[in-house]
Amino acid sequence: MIRTLDLPVTLSTKAQELTLRRASDGDLTALMLLLADDPISATRGDRADDADAAAYRSALAEILADPANDLLVVVNEADEPLATMQLTRIPGMARRGSTRLLVEAVRVRSDHRASGIGSAMMRWVTGSAAPAVEASLVQLTSDEARQDAHRFYERLGFVGSHRGFKYRLG
Repeated sequence: MIRTLDLPVTLSTKAQELTLRRASDGDLTALMLLLADDPISATRGDRADDADAAAYRSALAEILADPANDLLVVVNEADEPLATMQLTRIPGMARRGSTRLLVEAVRVRSDHRASGIGSAMMRWVTGSAAPAVEASLVQLTSDEARQDAHRFYERLGFVGSHRGFKYRLG
C-alpha cells in the first residue's frame, strides 16, 4: 500500500534540499494555488477560488483516507509547498499480475519550474516509491498540449507508449 512509504524524505536539487511529505488539510490553499498555476488546469476549472475550497477539502480527505492513494507535497525550509503529486497503487491482471504506480497531477509552482524539483520528485518515484510499493511499472498521463512536459518525462526515461482517452460525464 502507498501508506507504507517512509515519509518525509529529503529531495536534493542542484540549488537546495527540500522535503517531500504527505499533504495535510493545512496545505489546502497551497494545493489549490498549485493546480490553478497551470494554464491547462485553469481551463478545466482549477481557479483557486475560495468558493471551491469545500470540494477540494473533500477530495483531499478522500485521497488521504484511501490506503492505495497519497497526495504529496514538496516543501522548502519554511514548510511552504512548492510542488505536488498524487500517487495511486493499482494492482492488475495484465503483465502477469503486475502492479502499477500511477502518478497524477504533478505540479511545480511556476516560479520554481526548471529548478530540478520535478526531476527530483520523479527520481524518488521511480527509485524509491515504486519499489517500496512493489510496483513493476510507473505510469502517468500528460495532456497532448504539454509538449515541454513530454520532453521532460522522456529525458527521465519514460516512454510515450500509449494513447489515452477520457470520457467526460456530466
